[in-house]
Amino acid sequence: MIITVTLNAAIDKSLSVPNFRLGRRHRTVEQTTLPGGKGVNVARTLKTLGQPVIATGFAGGATGTRIVEALTDESILNDFVRIREESRTNTAVLDPTNGEQTEINERGPAVSGRELELFRDKLMYLARGAAIVVFAGSLPRNVDADVYAGLIKELRRLGLVVVIDTDGDPLRHAVRAEPHVVSPNVLEAEELVGHEFNDDEDRIIAVREIATLGAQEAIMTVPDGCFAQVIDEGEPRLYRVYIEPREAVATVGGGDAFLAGYIAARYGGKPPAECLRFGVACGAESVQRLGAGLIDPQKVERLVGEVDVRRLVAPAEVG
Repeated sequence: MIITVTLNAAIDKSLSVPNFRLGRRHRTVEQTTLPGGKGVNVARTLKTLGQPVIATGFAGGATGTRIVEALTDESILNDFVRIREESRTNTAVLDPTNGEQTEINERGPAVSGRELELFRDKLMYLARGAAIVVFAGSLPRNVDADVYAGLIKELRRLGLVVVIDTDGDPLRHAVRAEPHVVSPNVLEAEELVGHEFNDDEDRIIAVREIATLGAQEAIMTVPDGCFAQVIDEGEPRLYRVYIEPREAVATVGGGDAFLAGYIAARYGGKPPAECLRFGVACGAESVQRLGAGLIDPQKVERLVGEVDVRRLVAPAEVG
């Protein structure tokens, strides 16, 4: 079983609005409304790929009820802790005429210490039947930035594989707790290591640096694939995984679909390079759709053959 944790779950509305302009009235030409938050998106993709997954986290108020009911309607197994305050609603506006995307994400509910303790107890109970736990997304209000780090340490002691995908201070604390996999995008990685990347050499150095901060494996997603340092045959190896860019319908959730694909392949016992290849194919397929975490497995399989996986030599080792 794979557990996905979404502490700041949401209802995600994605709107396609041609010629979108601030201050004007518009009509959508397409829209989707789905339960969301990064961990929920990962769970949706995993379910579509046929993997055993359960989504957990916090759900509050009428919006929380919608989240739970919609996940159940999607046949995604879930077990959320109900909280007093209202879960958030996020809105993404895509202009199909120029590809620009505008996101408005609510900050989410405040969570009490008691509610957080109830969640910890639930997670440790669910972990008894799990092999992998994925922590993904932002934190709701009143939750300390080191909450992921503490949970990672507990789950590692239980022998589970732990994956983290967040940003800012929660990511910094989490990486020090030595998760098995950390998967930031470029901006999140730049913030984590403290400087911008100018070229591919900087990106290669960055994934090595992130691994030295505590993560066993570091995977940095980019629009055309990823850079990764993963454990392969018992030793750390660097990879650049690339797919020819194609015009995206919407990029929201592409990284979540990548991570789900990588985890699905890993759960299935595939070699690390093939896990990265499959993850990139899932991410590339997902951005052809309006709505995070939505993929067509048959189209993913066709894309797998278009993904190039190259093993790299670390820059410091050249010459």
